Amino acid sequence: MLVSAPASGQGKTSVTAALARWHTRQGRRVRVFKTGPDFLDPMVLERASGHPVYQLDLWMGGEADVRARLYQAAGDADLILVEGVMGLFDGSMSSADLAQRLGLPVLAVIDGSAMAQTFGALATGLARYREGLQVHGVAANRIGSAYHAQLLAESLPPDLHWLGALPRDASLALPERHLGLVAAAELSDIDARLDALADAWATHAEATLPPPVRFAAEAVAPSTPQLQGLRIAVARDAAFCFVYPANLDVLRAAGAQLQFFSPLAGDTLPVCDAVWLPGGYPELHLQKLSQHTALHAALHAHVDAGKPLLAECGGMLFALDTLAGQDGVAFPMAGLLSGRAEMQARLSAIGMQSVELPEGGLRGHTFHYARAEIASTPLVLAVNPDKGPSSEGIYRRQRMTASFMHLYFPSNPAAAQGLFLP
Repeated sequence: MLVSAPASGQGKTSVTAALARWHTRQGRRVRVFKTGPDFLDPMVLERASGHPVYQLDLWMGGEADVRARLYQAAGDADLILVEGVMGLFDGSMSSADLAQRLGLPVLAVIDGSAMAQTFGALATGLARYREGLQVHGVAANRIGSAYHAQLLAESLPPDLHWLGALPRDASLALPERHLGLVAAAELSDIDARLDALADAWATHAEATLPPPVRFAAEAVAPSTPQLQGLRIAVARDAAFCFVYPANLDVLRAAGAQLQFFSPLAGDTLPVCDAVWLPGGYPELHLQKLSQHTALHAALHAHVDAGKPLLAECGGMLFALDTLAGQDGVAFPMAGLLSGRAEMQARLSAIGMQSVELPEGGLRGHTFHYARAEIASTPLVLAVNPDKGPSSEGIYRRQRMTASFMHLYFPSNPAAAQGLFLP
């Protein structure tokens, strides 16, 4: 099922996590996917299901990539859940588009906290809005009582299945901060929270699943491995945690040896041929990152030697001269790229991005609260396919590539490999 909603904030992630943990505890093999470019929801859903959560995105990855991932998952899964993005029909490549093109039945999650019979009207509107879209059932979030759940369930027309509900309970809420949910690895009680969600779901759950969906085999043309024997050092900790599992798969399939290290733990730069500084939350760890001068020096030596380095969003903020939090207090960073940045109280940029680099075209997205002043002229500007205002610059110094843009390597594996070649 594709789990969607009328809008963001209705409870898609909570319901998807509750479903994944509930069915997993009953012995079913569950795989979860995420529509769109989000990093944080998949971290929670991975813990809920026990398996890595990959992206399904018709624009970022392409239809062949999406179909191949679903076919592979269907080979060993009893239940596949796909969490949608935003509202069901929002965006030029919406969750509804994905569901309709692939024949996925939809579960609509609706916040029922301030309504009764109108719940059925809203569910009916979602189900009837587009011909050919299969809305299988509805779930309610933030219900007040068993009687409230009964009112909502009875408001549905006969062809829409009531699948369950979650109560209005602050203890069940997944913590949030800027950019979205708090990363699952930062929550010491994440498994207890997920079990509590599954327990709450069980109170009102109906086991009515839609009929099975058949996926045909889809061949994705392999790219030529270009990274045989190369060692890529990948920063990975709470400050550098925004990594698509599919990106790691691309690098491994290309023959690269991945060596993970933690700047926050004081790790030195491993012996390597290339470095990847992914996005994350460097702004939450300014003092530690500023004090790791040995890593700063090692990264300088790496770039000065003409070796490749990719710095994405938070990784680029760490690569600048200084980074300040929302309080305006600036800390020295690695100084690999001349410039400074400061965190803002409001979102600075959001949107899908497409860029043509010397290595080839790549797709991805941008989503950040930082404002940066960079002394260099961008090598090229990314473009927003939805004609939105976000257009990120890509900066290059020798073999270092830096940008606010998060790249999705499967959009062009050969070009992604090229970023790590000497």
